[in-house]
Amino acid sequence: MLELAGIQVEALASNVDEDALRDGLRAEGVTARNLADALAEAKAVRMSGRIGQAMVLGADQILALEDGTMLDKPSDPAEAKLHLQKLSGKKHKLFSAAVIAEQGSPVWRHVDIATLTMRSLSDSFIDEYVASEWDNIRYCVGCYEIEGRGVQLFSNIVGSQFTIMGLPMLHLLDYLRIRGLLPS
Repeated sequence: MLELAGIQVEALASNVDEDALRDGLRAEGVTARNLADALAEAKAVRMSGRIGQAMVLGADQILALEDGTMLDKPSDPAEAKLHLQKLSGKKHKLFSAAVIAEQGSPVWRHVDIATLTMRSLSDSFIDEYVASEWDNIRYCVGCYEIEGRGVQLFSNIVGSQFTIMGLPMLHLLDYLRIRGLLPS
């Protein structure tokens, strides 16, 4: 997304143990919003501490059902089907967090929220959808790519498409302009 917006980036793995951090924070009762923020910060700070002067962006996204239950990325097609059955006919929220760190400390953060209402899906639709889209959705927390066939799953969406895709892009671009890194 950043490259398509004309931003030069270098993608690097932070090597944060996201599963352990996520599990620990969930055990403490952290909300979905704060979990997304904490994971984004951990990635940005860890990498920023390693590479010195560069501005480092960390991002993460958490999906929460109306009752607060959080879903993770599906481990296999069977779990993807279960997730879609849970989401079918209901609203859920996506919390997309971004944190910028410099020299090992966070200097900017934003968490954006999108609320999505999934239409009621038949089991046969879910089976066909997961079979044909698995390669595209296997790393998607909601089992959909809104920029592709996943848009067919919804009856209503409130929020930015960028947020749904995993990054509060408009807020990030504003910050880069404030810092003088993009023309205004």
